[in-house]
Amino acid sequence: MKKIVGICVLSMLMLVASTAAAAEFKSGLQVGDSPGAFYVSDVTGPNAGKNLCYKCQYGFRPVVSIFTRTMDDDVKRLIKQIDEVVGRNYEKYRMAAFVVLLSDQPRDHQASLVATAKEMKLSYTPLTTFRKSVGPRRYYIHEDSDVTVMMWVDNDVMSNHAFAKGKLSEEAIRQVVADTSKILN
Repeated sequence: MKKIVGICVLSMLMLVASTAAAAEFKSGLQVGDSPGAFYVSDVTGPNAGKNLCYKCQYGFRPVVSIFTRTMDDDVKRLIKQIDEVVGRNYEKYRMAAFVVLLSDQPRDHQASLVATAKEMKLSYTPLTTFRKSVGPRRYYIHEDSDVTVMMWVDNDVMSNHAFAKGKLSEEAIRQVVADTSKILN
């Protein structure tokens, strides 16, 4: 009997520890951090074919940056909804957004990104690539993060969301979209 109780207690402790670890999953710049410059290859935006720094170009404007390692249906839904929010807030706030596909082989994804942007009818959110799957050096994208969303304004990160593979749900997308209010002032 003591053995069974011991096994149950150990199992509960392991469950609590794994839940706590999942809750502490961090990726990217955290609230209060300042985003720095980094260069991407613009695939679908107004600067398609050029290497540029969207952080530099957007300056102190309210910005949503989405770093992803995949372009599955959930990521596409998130991007589309963010593009719509930017469209509604562009004139008043000059809101901006961009997506960074992290890949060690970025050229392999260019055609699919162009097709994705057309399919989704993106108007305000350029799709870009970064030359390494680890992401920009000082952005601290966690290796297990499939999607990291950071929002900033006036050079201060105001919101951060990180999702492991398969964890970007409809509810999570709603929460990310709702957080755009934190950068509109």
